Amino acid sequence: MSDRRHLVIGSRESALAVVQSKMVLSYLAEQHPEIDTELLTMKTTGDIILDRRLDQIGGKGLFVKELDKALLDRRSDLSVHSLKDLPMEVSEELPVVCFSKREDPRDVLVLPEGVTEIDFSKPIGTSSLRRILQLKKLFPEATFESVRGNLQTRLRKLDEGQYSAIILAAAGMKRMGLGHRISRYFSVDEVIPAAGQGILALQGRKGEDYSCFTDFGDEAGTAAALAERAYVRYLDGGCSSPIAAHAKIDGDQMELTGLYYDEDTKEVFTGSLKGNIADAENIGIALAKQLKQG
Repeated sequence: MSDRRHLVIGSRESALAVVQSKMVLSYLAEQHPEIDTELLTMKTTGDIILDRRLDQIGGKGLFVKELDKALLDRRSDLSVHSLKDLPMEVSEELPVVCFSKREDPRDVLVLPEGVTEIDFSKPIGTSSLRRILQLKKLFPEATFESVRGNLQTRLRKLDEGQYSAIILAAAGMKRMGLGHRISRYFSVDEVIPAAGQGILALQGRKGEDYSCFTDFGDEAGTAAALAERAYVRYLDGGCSSPIAAHAKIDGDQMELTGLYYDEDTKEVFTGSLKGNIADAENIGIALAKQLKQG
């Protein structure tokens, strides 16, 4: 009998999720050829219900529920997530193994093929209140409508003329080889990204050995993830809550910028805080407290 280790990697079945999972498979093939791997894809509830915004149907947990069950049932050994889709509260039984190096964290504007300017007679497609709040300042004449579905579905709806433009994450576009479709990058000061945007999170089972992923983890990515998630967790923000956080890392120093929307007063607060990456979570909590106090 073979004593080779066999790892089953769980992934959403969307093309982008599979590309991201294959990044993990490639890492294992290069760094740990002694481990046999297998990819298990599945459709999640969040991928099935596309006619409503996430905040109307239960939030970002809908993208991980089936993946979590596969881990608990031992049908898979590891789940690969876009960190921005991972709920802020993670089960002790299914800890995050590591956070990846960050891809481009910015949001981007995508226009229909062959178009160079936004046609404001049509809506801009985005399902994110976080994006809408910030884009209204940049495009006061714009209207916005929800757009759901995987990357290819959104681009198809755009090119069919349903929207004047759509807003997407640069990371997903680049990982899919679609960087040429990006019409404009929004700086992280213009549009503060979602917490964790551009970072992958690997989630496993408590008590298992995941030391093979030590080198997949990234110090700067981890510090950013911890700070941004601590900030959002303190403010109790889910996937569709208009809360944003982005950490710029320079060596062992961090500058965390956050956005907080007061649902009662409809006021938007932004601010930033600097510190050492060793204090990442404390920086996140301190900035959240600062902005919540107005």
